[in-house]
Amino acid sequence: MSTSPGAADPHTATTPPIAGPPVSVAEVWRAWAPLAASWAVMGLEMPVVSAVIARLADPELHLAAYGGVVFPVALIVEAPVIMLLAASVALARDVASYRLIYRFMMWIGAGLTLLHALLAFTPLFDLVLVPLFDPPAGVVEPARLGLKIMLPWTWAIGYRRFMQGLLIRFGRSHHVSIGTALRLVSVAAVSLAAAFLLGAEGIVAATAAIAVGVTLEAVYSAVAARPVVTGPLRAAQPVTPPLTLPGFMRFFLPLVLTSLLSLVVQPIGSAAMARMPMALESLAVWPVASGLLFILRSLGFALNEVVVALLDRPGAYRALRRFSLLLSGALLSVTALVAFTPLATFWFADLSGLPPALTALATLGLAWALPWPVLDVVRNLVQGVAVHTRRTGVISWSMVVFLGVTGAALAVGVALQRFPALPVAMVAFVAATAAQVAWLWWSVRAERARLAAA
Repeated sequence: MSTSPGAADPHTATTPPIAGPPVSVAEVWRAWAPLAASWAVMGLEMPVVSAVIARLADPELHLAAYGGVVFPVALIVEAPVIMLLAASVALARDVASYRLIYRFMMWIGAGLTLLHALLAFTPLFDLVLVPLFDPPAGVVEPARLGLKIMLPWTWAIGYRRFMQGLLIRFGRSHHVSIGTALRLVSVAAVSLAAAFLLGAEGIVAATAAIAVGVTLEAVYSAVAARPVVTGPLRAAQPVTPPLTLPGFMRFFLPLVLTSLLSLVVQPIGSAAMARMPMALESLAVWPVASGLLFILRSLGFALNEVVVALLDRPGAYRALRRFSLLLSGALLSVTALVAFTPLATFWFADLSGLPPALTALATLGLAWALPWPVLDVVRNLVQGVAVHTRRTGVISWSMVVFLGVTGAALAVGVALQRFPALPVAMVAFVAATAAQVAWLWWSVRAERARLAAA
């Protein structure tokens, strides 16, 4: 048996193709649209809380604390649970598999919540996080407070992503969109109430809103998934051979590494920006600019689970490839329209509340990130192929490529000290994503050819 990093595990080999009519682009659209809406609504979360912070006292300090320290740390801690969605879609096919993954999710959620508490409530914050991020002095205490308030984040994210995987697997993805909309409404309501009715600081309003929002979404996802657990999941034929914990871990650990490496890039970017020209301004603008980019990029993120769910149908890869081409063209056009027209001023100044100097910096950063959403469409197409064919190892290696290119580009920016931090970070992330896509495209070339011929 092959022992290469991307070798398929025979225990979790992909299921045979399902007989039926070929998949059409319209069917891909119907599967993708509710997930894309969910991702896009979730992407509005960062602009909402950033807009609230920008209208309160000391906006630069609180934006930098949230976008430069609290959110990156929260993302690192949650990294091992982020891929529970893909695992649930791919593997939770019967009651025994569901119970195994559920137990794993609860244990890992508890452990990571304990890690979050240690970083937020003990001297580890000063010993680890302050030297790592090297934030401006006024950012440290708001960041410490915000990280404490975000304590429920990781467990809620892991629980709702596991439940959302069940909803997607059994054709109820519209509940994912409803849950995300509920989360956004609660985030907006809590942040506005905390800021303008209770007089809370920006970091308190933002992190309290996020903590409440993700918890409500997790509760809704559990309620919506209950009929799946008691209905089609219970009636499903047992998987042969049955899923075991070692088999699950062989599938899941490469995805965990992938998620961890992808989220480590966020704090690396923040730490690098803190050491470049216009550090405070770039850290303040980062959550606003990255929030807009997340909305655009998230439409490609939604493709990953659609690919995993449809690829065992005839003609699926060809339809998915055509849909990806159409989506890429649309995203490139929209991103360019925002970056190079007065829409940038409308978004960054009028909606987000940034002053003119920060609006100009955010617009410059967006222009340099122009190809990023398109690259994410292609990445999620080929990454879905790798997950479907159980070659999750190649995804981990692609993240090593991403991390290496990002680190090298950011190191050059820090060494040169010639360019504002935000554009340098955007260029680094775009170049790294392009390298990652190239690696994935080459690594699954045989699988792509087989699926294209199916």
